[in-house]
Amino acid sequence: MTTTEQATELVLTERHHGVLTITINRPAQKNAINREVAVQLASALDLLDADPPLSVGVLTGAGGTFSAGMDLKAFAKGETPILPGRGFGGLTQAVVRKPLIAAVEGWALGGGFEMALACDLIVAADTAKFGLTEVKRGLIAGEGGVIRLPQRLPYHVAVKVLLTGEPISAVDADKYGLISELAPSGGALTAAHELAQRVAVNAPLALAKVKQVLRETQGLNDAEAFKRQAENASDLLNSEDAHEGALAFAEKRAPVWRGR
Repeated sequence: MTTTEQATELVLTERHHGVLTITINRPAQKNAINREVAVQLASALDLLDADPPLSVGVLTGAGGTFSAGMDLKAFAKGETPILPGRGFGGLTQAVVRKPLIAAVEGWALGGGFEMALACDLIVAADTAKFGLTEVKRGLIAGEGGVIRLPQRLPYHVAVKVLLTGEPISAVDADKYGLISELAPSGGALTAAHELAQRVAVNAPLALAKVKQVLRETQGLNDAEAFKRQAENASDLLNSEDAHEGALAFAEKRAPVWRGR
């Protein structure tokens, strides 16, 4: 059974079979992010990490748009959607322990694109578009765009996006490997939920350790990376879940994870 929680009208959360769907709910503003949205997004992400029955998060936007990025009207009044220690939208610099999937319809612009890049997986409609237009406003994509995009796209493709401020289609982004799964128009959230369920059946401790090792070993040489991995993940071998995984395999049944 699905239960829906509504903290306020700006950010909606919905739980279903271990998946927490987080929806930015400002469709009239193309889900532009102001400070209050950032605060509520941060709270939703904290809920995802703190609640043991939740294994995976899905981040999306209401009304057929992922997010147009920063609410410039709010910014002009002195607001900032960049939270200390957490970044734009409470996400771009945050450490989210559990897997997070972006479900993108329509536009993901500026900080909206950077929030998608901060997710572990991106599911996008084939009509979606991504853009980092900051150079057109005298700025840089400083909440992960300049840093992460060249890690996810071929270098010269990424730099073209960053220097021109021109968008890249989901179809082209998929061709270059940025998109985890491409869905038909209107189908991104459904496809993201299907992917989330395929992730959620796995051991929660192992999922969290995969994310931790990924975070801490990017850019290291092999020797340093293996050392850091051993420091962070060796305790999995003695976990109850690892024993349960082996036992379930031997007994030809689905494992029952305890998260310990």
